[in-house]
Amino acid sequence: MESTPSTETTQPEPREKVASGQVQSVDRAIELLELMADAGGEAALSELAANTGLPLPTIHRLMRTLLSRGYVRQLPSRRYTLGPRLIRLGESAGRQLGAGARPYLTALAAELGETANLAMIDRDMAVYVAQAASRHSMRMFTEVGRRVFTHATGVGKAVLAQLPDATVLEIVARVGMPAATPQTITDPQSLLEELAKIRERGYAIDDGEQEIGVRCFAVGVPGAPTPTALSISGPSARVGYDFAETAVPVLQRTAADLAKELISPTG
Repeated sequence: MESTPSTETTQPEPREKVASGQVQSVDRAIELLELMADAGGEAALSELAANTGLPLPTIHRLMRTLLSRGYVRQLPSRRYTLGPRLIRLGESAGRQLGAGARPYLTALAAELGETANLAMIDRDMAVYVAQAASRHSMRMFTEVGRRVFTHATGVGKAVLAQLPDATVLEIVARVGMPAATPQTITDPQSLLEELAKIRERGYAIDDGEQEIGVRCFAVGVPGAPTPTALSISGPSARVGYDFAETAVPVLQRTAADLAKELISPTG
């Protein structure tokens, strides 16, 4: 008996298959939220479908569920944005990450003698989630929870260096590149050139770009689900360029330990 060819349209495969033991609908909902975050917090159903390969009806059902729980909002244009319920989750996660990271930062500050910070990208800005202060009376202090432009800080540039150039350009196009000091990079092409150097040497430098008279060295935290960076900073008079020879290996070791102990997933 001759078989009849199927006329059913095959949908594209989703970008990643769900691992064994995971719930597919939860995995898909999280993927949609992450795609919206990557797109600057706003997206249309058609854009989400193009990036996931999921059928529009599936995406619509997932988004309606997220909408009912406050994790997304729908604009008059019918596009979706990230919702206010995510703020509470993000703040709580940041506090927990900061609490877990603090012992590592305390040890880092004690070993290098300067202020240690941990920051991550959030809504196109770098937000500080933990700090351990220097023992010196003249020291750097950044309030935990403070948000700063990524292009003007060591942690910010270390975070941007973990992203594709196209994403970096989208971020600076959305938030701008204001000058905090005369040393701040304010041109997108110059920023991309600086990020290429950071990727090559393995660390970022803030040389008075956020605050005159302050120098900072920063490295990315490998494997973090959200681009994250660790830094050491102090007055330029104490933190010279030669300080990098001592500081960078310690920063990189601490970042690796932090990733292994606090960020790497467990089964």
